[in-house]
Order: sequence, then C-alpha cells, then structure tokens
Amino acid sequence: MPSIRQLFLSHVAKTNEMPLMLEIDRAEGIYIYDSKGKKYFDMNSGISVSSLGHCHPAVVKAVKDQVSRHMHTMVYGEHIQSPQASYASLLTSQLHKRLDLVYFVMTGTETVELAMKLARKQTGRTEIIACRNAYHGSTYGAEALRSDTGFTMHFAPGVPGVRHINYNLVEDLNKITKSTAAVIVEPVQAESGVHPPLDNYLLQLKIRCEKVGALFILDEIQTGFGRTGALFAHQKYNAIPDVLLIAKSMGGGMPIGAVVSSEKIFSSMIKNPALGHITTFGGHPVSCAAAHATLTTILENELPEKVLTKEALIRRTLQHPIIKEIRSSGLMMAVELTKRKYLKHVVGKCMDLGLIIDWFLFNDRSFRLAPPLIITEQEIDEACKIILEAMDYAFEKYNH
Repeated sequence: MPSIRQLFLSHVAKTNEMPLMLEIDRAEGIYIYDSKGKKYFDMNSGISVSSLGHCHPAVVKAVKDQVSRHMHTMVYGEHIQSPQASYASLLTSQLHKRLDLVYFVMTGTETVELAMKLARKQTGRTEIIACRNAYHGSTYGAEALRSDTGFTMHFAPGVPGVRHINYNLVEDLNKITKSTAAVIVEPVQAESGVHPPLDNYLLQLKIRCEKVGALFILDEIQTGFGRTGALFAHQKYNAIPDVLLIAKSMGGGMPIGAVVSSEKIFSSMIKNPALGHITTFGGHPVSCAAAHATLTTILENELPEKVLTKEALIRRTLQHPIIKEIRSSGLMMAVELTKRKYLKHVVGKCMDLGLIIDWFLFNDRSFRLAPPLIITEQEIDEACKIILEAMDYAFEKYNH
C-alpha cells in the first residue's frame, strides 16, 4: 500500500520542482501539525488566508450547519440563497455606500478577471494599467497584468492592452489617460516585499482616475479583513475604490472571493450581452456561510483594532544584526536581510524549529510574516524567539 507521500508524488500535479512536502495531519488555531505529530507555528496563514487561525469554531459550526441544509443548487445568480444574501448585506454594511453590490466568485484571480471585463465593458476603453512587481493571480487575464516578461514570455502572447506604472511613483500617474479603462493596484504592494503607499499615493491615484474617467480598482485580496489594521486597507489609507476585489481570508479557510462595486457599474454586465460573466460555484452557500461567520467573528472581537499593537510588538522584538529593514502594514510584514544568502537558511531553520515563514515572488532578500490575527502576545514572543534563533544560525553559518 503506497503512503500518502508516494501518492502525492505520483498523482498530484506540482507547481515547482521542490515542493515544501510538509505532510499535514491537522491544524488548529495558529498551529499546523504534521503526520508525525510535530507542531508548527503558522506565521504565514496560507498566504494571508487563515486570519482566524485554523478550524475556528465559529467557522466550523457555520460550515456544518449549512452542509446539513444544502450545498450547490444552481450556477451563481439564479437562485435566492440565504447565505449569499445575508453575507452580502453584512459585508456592504461595513463599506462605503457606493460599494453596495457583491458579485461572488471562487478565487482572487477570478475577481481580477471579472474586474478587467467590467472595466472594458463599463468604459468602452481597452487599456488596463497595473503596477510593476505586482501579482494579481495566475489565470490568463490576471497573469497579463504581471510585469516581469521573463515569466510571461513563456505563455505569450498575453492579453493585449496592458501597460505598467511604478508603484508609489507619482510622476507615473500622467501615464493614466482618457484611453485607460482602469487601473488595478494593491493598496499595499505584497509580492515585491510589502511596500505600503507613501505620501497619499492611493488618493492621488484615485484623483487621477476620476479626472480621466478610468475605474479605480483596488486588489485587497491579501490586505482585506483586518490584516493591515483596518477592516480594509483602503479605509486605512482613505481612498475609496470604484471596484473592490476580495478573497483569501474572506472565507475563514473556505474558498470564496468577490467583486464589490455599484449597481451602475455592474449593470453593464447583465445585458448586451446577457450573462457577461457567469460562474458555476461562485457564492457557494457553504463558503458564504463560512464567510459570514468569519466577518462576524472579526467584528465582534474587534480584531483589526488589535493588529497595530501586535505589529509593533513584532517590530520591537525582532532585532538582529542580519536584519536590514522591516516593512509592514499591520500584520502584513516583510523582514529584509542584509545579505541574500541568509534567506534560505533562515526560512529552512525556522521550519526545522517548528515555525513556518515564506518567500516573496519578487523580493529575494526578504521573508514574509503574516500570522493569524488571533495570535496572542505570548505566541508572538515565542515565535520571534524561534525566528531569532534561525537568524543566529544563518549568521554563524556564514561568519565563522
């Protein structure tokens, strides 16, 4: 009888030649347990997904309750389903009045696909502008927004009409013109190594979009639901989008995403032609029930309001000679090291010591910290001690 590891290697398609190969048995709170019973601090949250930790009781209960009633009944948008309507009402109650309509999908990358279609249909223009060193997903349209041609050339030709500007560079805003359908941007650029907006950049970007009639689209797939210290980062940085993209932590570990906008913008997708965007499993009732429980828990426990205190504690505690800089927006953090060669040893040693951190796509000197928002100050102290021990190991390896 082959082992689970052997079955994985033989029959599960891989994304790279060296997968992490951590064999999961269970997960609870901020911890993941492997098949041998070893416990790991999850300081990654599945790339900002598990903001309530793993298997939060409120989410588990909501999933079980909904599964016992019904699961999929019809492609999204045709049947009235209580989990969808109830959650959309709760979600929009926390947003600006212009963001009052929710289109449910399954993943973050699908929100980007829909946003690109919305922009072109609504404006009648074709040009989409994104920022260099941004990541918006891996489907064909979303991948076209990626700036590194060394990657995208292997799937060329891409979707035409995409141009790039530099994040936080105000001078580049002049490249947004009356030919631009939309600008899609992260409020905090993630995969470049966590770069928050500077000098009211987002507000200036919004004003430029309004001036030329382009849609201002914010990708809050990673920043949403409290991670930056506000429920949504655009609230923290005072720049309300025309279109808001959310996913990842939305479902408390269940797959769900959504595009949030206005009736005016969404109305362009229901005629000429009808069914401008359809999705089979979008707004799955079990995922919507999980999302409702997740948002309710976040609000009732005031988790966003506690994020900045935890951010400050991590920044104070992580002091080491090989740290060059810590960049953060709440519990979305990048720890940049003085030498690139330290990085793999810090990440690897943390894993050996029972702590999970992660890399960035476009920054090879920094590691990612994105712990569950429920992490306690004691757990932060314990986790930081492990990270510092791993840094000691990396320093000793190259300097003695």
